[in-house]
Amino acid sequence: MNVPANLKYAKSHEWARLEADGSVTVGITDHAQEALGDIVFIELPQTGRQLAAGAECAVVESVKAASDIYAPVSGEVVAANQEAVHTPESVNQDAYGVWLFKIKPADPAKGAAELAALLDAAGYAKVAESE
Repeated sequence: MNVPANLKYAKSHEWARLEADGSVTVGITDHAQEALGDIVFIELPQTGRQLAAGAECAVVESVKAASDIYAPVSGEVVAANQEAVHTPESVNQDAYGVWLFKIKPADPAKGAAELAALLDAAGYAKVAESE
C-alpha cells in the first residue's frame, strides 16, 4: 500500500499536507481511489467557503460508488483543483500528486493542532488494512 510518510491522514481516507504559506492541501488516499475504482466525477467546495474540521465538503464518484470527502482541518477554501474536476481519472493515476482543494486555517494554532491530531503514515496504514 502506498502511504507517503510526509503526509497526514484522516480515518475517512483524505490526505493533508501543510504548505509553506500555512494552507493545507487535501486529496484522497491511494487506498480510497483503489476502493472506489474508476473515478468519473468530482464535486469540490467553492473557494471562499468556510469549513469546520470533519465537515462534508466534496464528493468523488466512481463507476461503483459515490464517496463524501471531509475537511481534515477548519478554515477557508482558498483553492479548488479544476484540473481534477475536468480529468477525474487523474486521481486514479496519481492519488498523492492530484490534490482536490486547499484550506487556509483562520487560526494557525488551531489548524496546526487539527493537523497534528490526524494519523501519520503508519497509523493510516493500520486503518486502511483493517477495512
